[in-house]
Amino acid sequence: MAQKTRPKPRKRATNVSLREDLLAEARELGVNVSTAAEIGLARAIATEREARWLRENRQAIESANAYVERHGLPLGHYRQF
Repeated sequence: MAQKTRPKPRKRATNVSLREDLLAEARELGVNVSTAAEIGLARAIATEREARWLRENRQAIESANAYVERHGLPLGHYRQF
C-alpha cells in the first residue's frame, strides 16, 4: 500500500528581533537560526494550547477527580494491581 506524504507547510519570510549575543553564538556554533526559532515557536504554541485547555477544562477535571476520591475508580474492582 502506498503511503500518503504530507505536503510541506509553506514558509514565510518574517522579521524578528533577537538578542545580539544569542545570534552571534548561534552563528559561531552553526545553529540554523530559522529552524531553531521555528522549533521554539512550535513549543511555545504547544505549551500555550495545553495551558488554555487545562484552564478551559479545569472544572470538569476537578469534578472527575472529586468523583474518584469519593467513589474510587470506575471499574476499579477489576484491577489486579
